[in-house]
Amino acid sequence: MDATERIESKVPVTILTGFLGAGKTTLLRNILTERHDERIAVIENEFGETSVDAELLFEDRQEQVIELNNGCICCKVRGDLVRMLSDLHDRRAADKLHFNRVIIETTGLADPAPVAQTFFVEEDVSRHYILDAIVTIVDAVHADAQLDAHHEAVEQVAFADRVLVSKADLVAPQSVDALKARIRQINARAPIALVNLGRTNVQGLLDIAGFSLKSVLEVEPDFLSDVAHEHDDDIGSFVFTSRQPFDPARITNFLQEMIQTHGADLMRYKGVLSYAGFERKVVLQGVHMVMHSDVGQPWSGEERVSNIVFIGRRLREPDIRRALEACLIQASVPATV
Repeated sequence: MDATERIESKVPVTILTGFLGAGKTTLLRNILTERHDERIAVIENEFGETSVDAELLFEDRQEQVIELNNGCICCKVRGDLVRMLSDLHDRRAADKLHFNRVIIETTGLADPAPVAQTFFVEEDVSRHYILDAIVTIVDAVHADAQLDAHHEAVEQVAFADRVLVSKADLVAPQSVDALKARIRQINARAPIALVNLGRTNVQGLLDIAGFSLKSVLEVEPDFLSDVAHEHDDDIGSFVFTSRQPFDPARITNFLQEMIQTHGADLMRYKGVLSYAGFERKVVLQGVHMVMHSDVGQPWSGEERVSNIVFIGRRLREPDIRRALEACLIQASVPATV
């Protein structure tokens, strides 16, 4: 087998990144819907100990969805990623699992550089996989603050082969133009496009051979060296879980109060909630003070369990837990935090 054949036989990998709440999972859902003729292995990484994304967005689908939780893929669980990719290859080679591409959705706090490194410095990975592209989603509402405050947000843009700007409809056109100009200052080579609720030209994201090691080394000569990466110690996460349903009025009032009081520190919150007297799941999504909920799939026989993930800075976890417990149907005290 010559070099060309070896490259062509490798499984292409797309790294999907973007800061907390930018819309990565929504885009991924639409990719899976559009590319229904393919078998895609999805590796999901969450900063918290529990991921709700598989429950939120992959119901009734047949993709191989694997979760890497309780750590960031660029540091704590990078070794798990290597082992996972090797295991996927072994199962594919043994005809026990069928897929022809891998999409890795990183946590919003991930620096993509160490993740991309994996495909060049880990022999077991580079032998079987090829990094096709890094796709970064940028949240038009919160991007300026995130780029100002977080090194990871800048790195996500800097390493992108494609940049998608989400939520552009929520800001003024001149703000979108200013954001595009700022993105080009950080990364002049990546095309920029708008994405609306995860809808975009999927053909422009997959099989594009967008990742150029040569270009990266020109910008960051030590790319292939070990990169020490640590997160802000003030940023943490926790999960609230309950088998008791929420009182709809109480939880609605509490969530509105919470974002008014602590929205600046609530970097991301999302979950699947069970409401008393309501036979469908309620899907909660929020970034800082922008929050919305929607009606999800019916509770079809499985145990009705609410899971809400909170990621933020200096979170008052005990107070938030007590307030959420006060919103459960058996509670009788008002919820405040």
